[in-house]
Amino acid sequence: MSRTIRSIAGTAFILSLLTLTPDQLQAQDADITAAVPVVLTSCGQSPGPAYVKIFLRRLGIEHEELLQASAQDLVDRRDSGNQVKTLVIVCGASLKGMGAAGVSIQDELQRTAALIEEAKKQGILIIGAHIEGMERRAQGASQGDNTDEQSIDAVCPNADLLLVRSAGNEDRRFTILAENGGIPLLLYEKNMELSGVLEELFGISGTAR
Repeated sequence: MSRTIRSIAGTAFILSLLTLTPDQLQAQDADITAAVPVVLTSCGQSPGPAYVKIFLRRLGIEHEELLQASAQDLVDRRDSGNQVKTLVIVCGASLKGMGAAGVSIQDELQRTAALIEEAKKQGILIIGAHIEGMERRAQGASQGDNTDEQSIDAVCPNADLLLVRSAGNEDRRFTILAENGGIPLLLYEKNMELSGVLEELFGISGTAR
């Protein structure tokens, strides 16, 4: 299994997630911490969050899926005494998905910007995820459709951690974003490896699978 973490803080280096413990993750310059409760949302209304939800549920990670999560949702959770600790925003725009939700890419970008602003204000860990590979990017887009790339640009440079299936990083798009922003980048090969990545991030025993 070739799951890797790339944490850029002046100099890029690669560590194997197979031997990297949660404590070691936190010891790196990025000071990564993933905690519950989690809000899972989308920027672009692609099917991506559904895949992440499967593994969050399987691992028993407390979460709520709000595909159109707003800044006010985070405020309401905080005020109710159940503040969100981790916000997972799955990049990837689907014209069909946005049409079904009755939103445009501009609506999604504006909502996401406000959501990220509020998350940063509350100190919530922001994970930008892209898990559908190149099928969701240039290879799967209609001619002239760059909504997926707009979604990536809205989320990833503002994230605390990037979680990406390596098949979607063939052009090093996420590597470059990580290097430019000093953002840790978690890469994994196959969808089933996402379970192990989440275990590492949340410090969950493998027996939870």
